[in-house]
Amino acid sequence: MSDLNAIAGALREHDKFLVITHENPDGDALGSLLATTLALRQIGKDAEMLLLGEAPIPAEYHFLQLDGLRREPPDDAPQRVLVAVDCAKADRIGPDQSVLVHAPLVIDIDHHHDNTRFGAVNLIVADASSTGEVLRDVFTELGVELTPEIAEPLYVALVTDTGRFQYSNTTPKALRLAAELVDAGADVHAVFQSVYESVQFAKLKLLARALERARVLEGGCIVVSYLVRTDFAEVGAAEPYSEGIIDYLRAVEGAELAVLIREPPRDSGPTRRVSLRASVDELDVSVIARLFGGGGHRQAAGFSSEKSIDEITELIRQGFVAQRAPASA
Repeated sequence: MSDLNAIAGALREHDKFLVITHENPDGDALGSLLATTLALRQIGKDAEMLLLGEAPIPAEYHFLQLDGLRREPPDDAPQRVLVAVDCAKADRIGPDQSVLVHAPLVIDIDHHHDNTRFGAVNLIVADASSTGEVLRDVFTELGVELTPEIAEPLYVALVTDTGRFQYSNTTPKALRLAAELVDAGADVHAVFQSVYESVQFAKLKLLARALERARVLEGGCIVVSYLVRTDFAEVGAAEPYSEGIIDYLRAVEGAELAVLIREPPRDSGPTRRVSLRASVDELDVSVIARLFGGGGHRQAAGFSSEKSIDEITELIRQGFVAQRAPASA
């Protein structure tokens, strides 16, 4: 039995589900969360959405119909099968692991190549553009009708994880899926306006601080910047406002690796969160992230660390140099 058949079988077999994704969610996470919940309800299942952690939903995704989204597990969580979408590791769902421990079954659907397969049933498609793309195949297997309400969050998942169809994970299958989702009712213009043309002024101010601090290393091959906790308070920005800033660093001419180090605005200790982006196929930033206990994709990864900004920067530089060494040897 294939992994796809096993997932579809598990979803058919049970009736009550709790759909979850990773904390600090992006477009693929939220789009996959909503689409999965709607698909399960369409085939007669009792499905609830859960997002753990304290971080608010990024403003650009407020247009998604996330009514009923829970921020704490429901009382009957131990009776619900847990469906984790776009979540590479169990600890990425947030600080409260009880939903994993007590769930009668854990189903893991994802596209991260370093997924730990923490579910009892797993569907990990590492060459998929997004978890949304993987879910489309699951929905087809289940006979789910691709309604506009399901197509649009799938399109959000697809368009954000491919960088508006500009990243190297934009495959022919991804483009065919985009066309199918538009045919099914996804509103391309509305999604573009909401996600990319509704920037809060505080986010611009935060971006200005990151650009002002940006510096280059290794002859311009690395571009690194940082945000400290007080930056968020001083410009009136929430943590999700830092989403997308790293893409400006990545776009610098000659940059192979972009790094953004940020301190969460909440008073949650010294832990710093680090985002990594590669602009060349030869560089696998998930290798660097795993040195710190993190992970992700070849060209987009991240981790958390209690080291100082300078220490993190130097260790990343060393990891970058180590990857390039064989090619230059």
